[in-house]
Amino acid sequence: MSKIKVAIADDSVIFREGLKVSLLADETFELILEAGNGEELLAGIEKAMPDVILMDLKMPVMDGMEATKAVKKRYSNIKVLAVTMYDDENFIIHLMENGANGYLLKNADPAEIRKAIYAAAENGYYFNDLVSKTLLKKVIVKQNIKPSFNKKVEFTDRELEVLKLICNEKTSTEIGEAIFLSPRSVEGIRQHLLDKIGVRNTAGIVMFAVRNGLI
Repeated sequence: MSKIKVAIADDSVIFREGLKVSLLADETFELILEAGNGEELLAGIEKAMPDVILMDLKMPVMDGMEATKAVKKRYSNIKVLAVTMYDDENFIIHLMENGANGYLLKNADPAEIRKAIYAAAENGYYFNDLVSKTLLKKVIVKQNIKPSFNKKVEFTDRELEVLKLICNEKTSTEIGEAIFLSPRSVEGIRQHLLDKIGVRNTAGIVMFAVRNGLI
């Protein structure tokens, strides 16, 4: 199994060191980049291309929200996991709608952070209980957030089947085994879902499903 290349963007040296100890305990991870702000991160990405970025939100020079937008605009295949002290739902929705692949609080267990990295690298997103069960459900009934997804979307039975399996955190290989399709065919259906819904990544598919009561 190839290693998952990880970058950390956080202005706290102490927090970065703690993350490094946790990550380096797992031989699957390779820490290839550290940055104290968004600009340092973007400059470093040009030389070292990570698979997953652990992104703090409040940083000097360029904060994590702007850095996430910039990363996703330039490198759509890189997964971004916000790791922050802010549990405000508006932060979460803003990050997700701008392409973030997951949202963690800084008091999360090291094991959860490692799990999130695996999930983002494998499935394209990581939703913990904080996001998926509490804050996203509040968004469904919240009236002051402007919708950003297409409302009138018609799916085939096969697309709905794949959508629900995606929301159950199944990989393309696992979905293919469950419904007797090749992983390539599953990826094709996943792309059709992205195009129909009008979102950037798998996290957007899950948010659409939650908002529209499909799961």
